[in-house]
Amino acid sequence: RMREVDLGCGKALLIKESGEFHAVGHKCPHYGAPLVKGVLSKGRVRCPWHGACFNIGTGDIEDFPGLDSLPRFQVKIEKEKVYIRASKQALQTQRRTKMMAKCISLSNYNLSSTNVLIIGAGAAGLVCAETLRQEGFSDRIVMCTMDRHLPYDRPKLSKSMDSHPEQIALRPKEFFCTYDIEVLTEMQVAAVDVKSKIAVFKDGFKMEYNKLLIATGNTPKTLSCKSKEMENVFNIRTPEDANHVVKLATSKNVVIVGASFLGMEVAAYLAERAHSVSLVELEHVPFKKFFGERVGRAVMKMFENNRVKFYMQTEVSELREQEGKLKEVVLKSGKVLRADVCVVGVGAVPATGFLKQSGINIDSKGFIVVNKMMQTNIPGVFAAGDAVTFPLALRNNKKVNVPHWQMAHMHGRIAALNMLAHGTEISTVPYLWTAMFGKSIRYAGHGEGFDDVVIQGDLDELKFVAFYTK
Repeated sequence: RMREVDLGCGKALLIKESGEFHAVGHKCPHYGAPLVKGVLSKGRVRCPWHGACFNIGTGDIEDFPGLDSLPRFQVKIEKEKVYIRASKQALQTQRRTKMMAKCISLSNYNLSSTNVLIIGAGAAGLVCAETLRQEGFSDRIVMCTMDRHLPYDRPKLSKSMDSHPEQIALRPKEFFCTYDIEVLTEMQVAAVDVKSKIAVFKDGFKMEYNKLLIATGNTPKTLSCKSKEMENVFNIRTPEDANHVVKLATSKNVVIVGASFLGMEVAAYLAERAHSVSLVELEHVPFKKFFGERVGRAVMKMFENNRVKFYMQTEVSELREQEGKLKEVVLKSGKVLRADVCVVGVGAVPATGFLKQSGINIDSKGFIVVNKMMQTNIPGVFAAGDAVTFPLALRNNKKVNVPHWQMAHMHGRIAALNMLAHGTEISTVPYLWTAMFGKSIRYAGHGEGFDDVVIQGDLDELKFVAFYTK
């Protein structure tokens, strides 16, 4: 059983399992979900919103998303009464950052050499760096990113589009200084020489490494139609992109190309703000590949009830401009849509082009192939996140690509543990979530290529559970 208890200056989650009492923080450190509404099983409590998982004995985070663990409180039983002892600070913050090592004698290092180089500063890269420090690693760690910003909460770019970079930062600037995790922003790696263990940057700078993590994510696909460079056509890649779209879309006509997760979330976010939102998609139902036709139709109906107009089973043939700005989107069906801003969400490809001559094993689609320990075919080179295929335990170790925020966290952790020779294999269950018009869809597992969908509940009200079978 779990029970939220008020200790005067804050709450704790009191847990009784197998006759033992435990007390931990009552809110998930990720987005503040009440853990009392989560699931308690086998010594772990799982967050009801996004699936993060915490050990009830230690409070440690064991599955993601999120970076921090829960504070753990002392529990004493006397004369059939339960006493909880907790610090005011822990009750108020409701989070605990694990103890971390620092870098020993950083000033002695050559600027162009590091023990661990992490290419990419998303969830996978950051969790890798933090895990190394949590495990006592005290050598130099350098992360590099093409982005202008320190690591940030990328899912919010389409779910909360007017968020500023500092609002969605995963860690404050001081954190990186405190734990000696160096982040090189606006730095692009152009090539990797695995024999010499050197990364070559676009500006000519070279950096030697001992261990390498490649976590470069993906690059958005562009439209193949007739068009020029226009200032009001966007792929949502940065907080600035998202902010700019919101500003341009307010009380204007928006066209979104692609009923992907990004496209649908952007449509939902802009529906109340824009004058009109039109969504163009090649399939006849959104999310058909992920959720099946019936669920896809129910989601589509919810969007139509919120003034989103769908143009299905068609593509964009031309983007028409006037004085460098998009004015109209022409569809292959012949329909012409007025457009003050256009968001393109037609999928992505792995950002691995710079590795083509490296000798690192890349499959026909451009994904880096790794084993269960996130190792590539090159010793000392690991890869994680959206750019990899890895063996998924629940699908009999079939090599899959799972571009989820939760999975990127776990990849980073597994890679770090195996850089330290722990021999840890990945076994987590994929989990994703999306939020649109106040409804949240949560998806656990990997149902790619399902044969049947069994639905329990009310699909019209979007209060249901769907099981995907093969």
